[in-house]
Amino acid sequence: MSAPKFGAPVLSLHALLKERVNEYFENNKIQSTGNFGLYFKAAILVCSYLFLYVHLIFFTPHIALAVGECVLLSIITAGIGFNVMHDGAHGSFSRSAKFNKVAAFTLDAMGASSFMWNTKHNVVHHAYTNIDGVDDDIDAGILLRINKAQKHYKLHKYQHIYFWGLYALLYSAWIFYTDYKKYFTNKVGEMPLKKLKSVDHIFFWSFKALHLVLFIVFPICFVGFMPWLVGFLIYSSVTGIILSLVFQLAHVVEETSFPQAMQPGNKMEDEWALHQLKTTANFAMRNKFI
Repeated sequence: MSAPKFGAPVLSLHALLKERVNEYFENNKIQSTGNFGLYFKAAILVCSYLFLYVHLIFFTPHIALAVGECVLLSIITAGIGFNVMHDGAHGSFSRSAKFNKVAAFTLDAMGASSFMWNTKHNVVHHAYTNIDGVDDDIDAGILLRINKAQKHYKLHKYQHIYFWGLYALLYSAWIFYTDYKKYFTNKVGEMPLKKLKSVDHIFFWSFKALHLVLFIVFPICFVGFMPWLVGFLIYSSVTGIILSLVFQLAHVVEETSFPQAMQPGNKMEDEWALHQLKTTANFAMRNKFI
């Protein structure tokens, strides 16, 4: 499916929202990028991640504590993704473009490609949210039916039971399969990737190799194959479930819509900003912990 087009109304909701948001920041003297609170949280997350990794691999504790640390490492991995990488990739972690790139590269350090993420998330997902056939985030093949436009199969009758298993596989599938699929097909779904420069190829393969060494080779050498396998399955499964739940809660719930382009013309009914509001849901807004 080709990417649909959004209209450009005379009275733009997007322009109005940007104006009011900017006024809010100015009137309340709040930075539109990261502040001390974000940087402090980022430092705690990254330091905790490094500490747990070193403790698990080089000072391996008793099995009960090791399992708990694997789960905690999963939570911190997701936390870095949502609080550091995501903001860096959107250019909002810092006023400095270099710091934003460093923040985005935390994804590469955790096994996934920030280059692929930029196209999948920033370019495709945020431009064409919840549009079937374009938004790669709502395409689970035949395994899950996420909206009514997708073909119904008999196994979908039980997807409310087996979806937990699929969610648990998300992180492993992301770092070991879908990144490579995007790289070799040069596409995200049906959308072409931006041409990779030489430095992009080097970064992609270097970080992939580094992650394999840090999370497969070193652990097997220091703790043995079976302890590594059990620990990695716990770590990757819990990480996958956390990531999936947060991704789904933002867009795949009863309150959000899944618009389709009007034909002929392949044009969306709403302007882009209104489309975003209709396809996105906030959650736990008053929950201080979240």
